[in-house]
Amino acid sequence: MRTVLVAGGAGFVGSHVCGALLERGLRVVCLDSFDDAYAPAAKRENVAPFAAHPGWTLVEGDVRDAAAVTGAYRRHGISATVHLAARAGGRASVRHARLAAEVGGLGTLNLLEAAHRWGAYTFVLGSSAAVYGAGPRAPWPEDATPARPISPAGAAALAAEALCHTFHHLQGLSVACLRLFTVYGPRQRPGMAIRHFAERLLGGEPIPRFGDGTAARDHVHVDDVVAAILAALDASPAFAIANVGSGAATPLSRLLDMVAAAVGAAPRIEELPDQPGDPPYTCADIAQAQRLWGWRPTVPLEDGLARFAVWLRTQSP
Repeated sequence: MRTVLVAGGAGFVGSHVCGALLERGLRVVCLDSFDDAYAPAAKRENVAPFAAHPGWTLVEGDVRDAAAVTGAYRRHGISATVHLAARAGGRASVRHARLAAEVGGLGTLNLLEAAHRWGAYTFVLGSSAAVYGAGPRAPWPEDATPARPISPAGAAALAAEALCHTFHHLQGLSVACLRLFTVYGPRQRPGMAIRHFAERLLGGEPIPRFGDGTAARDHVHVDDVVAAILAALDASPAFAIANVGSGAATPLSRLLDMVAAAVGAAPRIEELPDQPGDPPYTCADIAQAQRLWGWRPTVPLEDGLARFAVWLRTQSP
């Protein structure tokens, strides 16, 4: 039976990936440090349903710790890696630049070295649209150059991609780097825009809106992201970089109205200045993932928000 190591597997996207792999009948080794980027208890709750599954193994360790990473590969016979460990968030990475760089650089290097040493030659990296920085105001193709990140998180993701290419070139690893745009859905981590807006709306609180509302983001449902990751794992490409987004950009003012409709509340807006590290616009050109793996998003934003609102109500005290 194939064994997949999911680094950052207790997080938002990672826990969904772990569940999908277990449903396929694969063994899953979740490597997670349960750091304090947000409440560790929330991450433990994400993976608690897997504890009794015979294919499940939880390893508490940090990807920056080479011994912990090597031990996981040596003990569990890993055959493929999904690397989703990151100090996520552009704004947070401005405050924690060194940590973002260490996880993206040293952490990725440790995983790649262990994967090569122990023969796990399929490697999927959860990269980020933050590598594009401010980018052009058009759907962003993967070959948009030069990449100019404007946050440490984006720079760290670009460094991780470069390391992946190096190990593909030198050691023959099969690597897919998936540039994830703004992922939302059940288990979305606290502080991300959609969850933050929805929680404040449900609590009757005003919504902080950074900028004039024209900033636009490409929002992609977590189910579509999991499908892309599984497709990349199945294909085991020599080396590929592909965007994973919806292919559409939704202005912040429109998103606020859609979230308000999903939770059934009227928004009160608190206008604030733009935040450093935030690009004004993100939009994925998704033709590459369609061409390589036949992947395309299937969850419209309105439907995804309705499903998210149902989940969020189950989390309310």
